[in-house]
Amino acid sequence: MPDIDTARRRLIAELDSSRRNRQRLLKVIHGWGSSGQGGKLGPAIRRSLRLRVKEGKVVLVVFGERFSSDTIEGREFVQRNPSARADRDFNRANPGITIVEVAL
Repeated sequence: MPDIDTARRRLIAELDSSRRNRQRLLKVIHGWGSSGQGGKLGPAIRRSLRLRVKEGKVVLVVFGERFSSDTIEGREFVQRNPSARADRDFNRANPGITIVEVAL
């Protein structure tokens, strides 16, 4: 279990690696917290990803619970990235993940 700073550094390194390798889609698995109430890591990672959008390093972020054909952002994501529809977490409302479209 990494602390928040370590997790953010790993996230940024993975985003940089994804850009270098021209890998557009990334699933970030940050978990939900063992208490069932949500932990601190997921919200911190999601804040960091929103900052990466503002920096132009990330195009689109969809939280796992919104990664669905029932949401505007879920539909937009799979319209832009049709292969994401085959992801096992699509339509599963998983708050322990965040789906990312990396800016190339």
